[in-house]
Formats: sequence, C-alpha cells, structure tokens
Amino acid sequence: MLKAVQILGCSSGLTIVSQRLTKTRNSSSSTVSFLSSPLNLSTFSSSPRKTLCLNPTRMSSSSLPGSDPVPKSSAFVSVQSAGDVRKIKFCQWCGGTTKHEIPDGEEKLRAICTHCDKIAYQNPKMVVGCLIEHEEKVLLCKRNIQPSHGLWTLPAGYLEVGESAAEGAMRETWEEAGATVEVVSPFAQLDIPLIGQTYVIFLAKLKNLDFAPGPESLECRLFALDEIPFDSLAFSSIYVTLNLYLEDLKKGKLKFHYGTINKRPGSSPSDIRAFSLDYHLQP
Repeated sequence: MLKAVQILGCSSGLTIVSQRLTKTRNSSSSTVSFLSSPLNLSTFSSSPRKTLCLNPTRMSSSSLPGSDPVPKSSAFVSVQSAGDVRKIKFCQWCGGTTKHEIPDGEEKLRAICTHCDKIAYQNPKMVVGCLIEHEEKVLLCKRNIQPSHGLWTLPAGYLEVGESAAEGAMRETWEEAGATVEVVSPFAQLDIPLIGQTYVIFLAKLKNLDFAPGPESLECRLFALDEIPFDSLAFSSIYVTLNLYLEDLKKGKLKFHYGTINKRPGSSPSDIRAFSLDYHLQP
C-alpha cells in the first residue's frame, strides 16, 4: 500500500495505511506463523561464490518470459542516491532553514540545519509483501490508486515502525486483499537504488479462501500460473519476483533470491521491462 510518488523506474508503490489489522477488519491475530516444512525452488545457474555461498548472475528483462529485446550497453549506470537533498529546505527537528554541504568525514551532499546543526539523512524505504500460493495459483490485486492504477501487483506496502518484515507483509496482505495468510519463508530481496526502496517478498499460504479487495484494490484474484497477466503488471519488482518464481518452479526447487533492479537509462517510468537484474544471488 504505498501511495508514494515514484521518481523513476516505477518499480514499487503502494500506500501505507496506519490502521492495524484489528481495526480494519475482524481478525483474530496479526501474529506471524511459519510453516515447518521447507519449499523447493531454483533458478538461473552460474559459478558459485564461496564467500557468500550464493550464485551471482546478471540478467536483463529480455531474458525473462514475455519480454521485449533490450539493447545491450557497454556501460553500467549506477545511481548512488534516489533522494534530492536540495529539496530539503527546513529542519525536521527545529524548523530552521538548511544549508547544503558535504559534512567533514563524509562524501555526500547533506541538508544541514543552520540553527541546530543537525544533519538530515535520507534512507531507503522497505517494502514488504507476500507471494501467495494456492493450488498452483497466485493471488494478485488490481490497484485502485496511483501509480499504476488498474494494474496488477502482489499485496505489498511500506513496513511500519514496530513490526517485523513478516508481520508487515501479512498486514499489507490483509489490508489490500482481505486475506489471512501463513508465512512460509522469505523468497526475494530486491533493491531498487534509483527510487530508494528495498523489496522483501515472502512466500505465503492462504489460511482460508475468504479474501476480498480492500480500499486500495479494485479486484483480487487467484491466477493460474499460465494466466499471470505479465502485460498488465504494475511494477518491475513484481515482474521480476513472479518470473523468478516461475523459473524456480520449472527447476523443481524454490530458492531465496537477492538482486538489484536497475532501470535502463532514459526509459519511461511506466516501462516495467526496461531494467537489468544485477548482483543476482541465490543459494
């Protein structure tokens, strides 16, 4: 549920609702429960990395099902910061005006209060959500808010202070899809430096078939694996997650994935396929 304005890449976005589970719908508990039996998964193969015991790969969206070819580039563009520090005009603590300088011992431009001297640091946001499996189907929500109104996504949103990542994913699933779920295991962590977000997606199971769209969803539906609407997905992060999931199923073993989504320079924010998945690590 982030209602955040996407700067570029539009790889995430859903909006956070401050109401707790017990206040929005009748829910017995928001406690996280984990399944004891592990799931199977696997993906793209490459040479092992001994220090991390993971397999690093780099791929573009063109290597994923249903993608348009992406021109190869000899240069890799790395965006160091998603935030524009010069937009911070006033101190969040005392309200004083700020100056923009590189503090001693640091390397980045910061907003520094001219009254209390405090420095405003910009940190990434964590987005948490669930990839919900049920009888070889996955649960998707059609968004009722911008950005990407009317497109499909996994139930996900910003993590709130005071909850774990798994608790936040369960809460977002409840708020967006009215579904109570059982968290199985973490499936993917996807960093999106360009917009300052990190996605953490959990595999989950429905506790029952009672689900319905929340205020920020137009529709919730279970899709068969061969009917997933890849041409109508909301964000690159969801596109990557679902493709990794399908690739793992083909290999017969589910794995945990880490990667960095980098949008292709000059691409439109609405083009969810204009990206590369870099530093793709897996067991």
